[in-house]
Amino acid sequence: MKANPDYFLGAFENNHIVGTVVVSSDLRRGWINRLAVDPEYRRRGVAAALIAEAEKTVRKRGLRIIAALVDNDNLASRRLFEKCGYVEHRGIIYFSKRDSGDV
Repeated sequence: MKANPDYFLGAFENNHIVGTVVVSSDLRRGWINRLAVDPEYRRRGVAAALIAEAEKTVRKRGLRIIAALVDNDNLASRRLFEKCGYVEHRGIIYFSKRDSGDV
């Protein structure tokens, strides 16, 4: 956080946080991570505004590819990213290594 404070974004209303997103970079692409909006503030454009700010943040670093991993069953997030101009890539295979089956 100290090295890249601009990678931690929040949306506020009356000093109350209503949404947040964490940005990261692998030096080739910018990543939108942990996008979350308080349920009472959803469908008001908060998530789209956070995505737009995340995009500005990574573009300032010279990155021209912006990506997000979204669970297949998270239809609301998939629709949101499509609405914001993102293209779904089905040819990507996700690998993970987990210490146990319950994580």
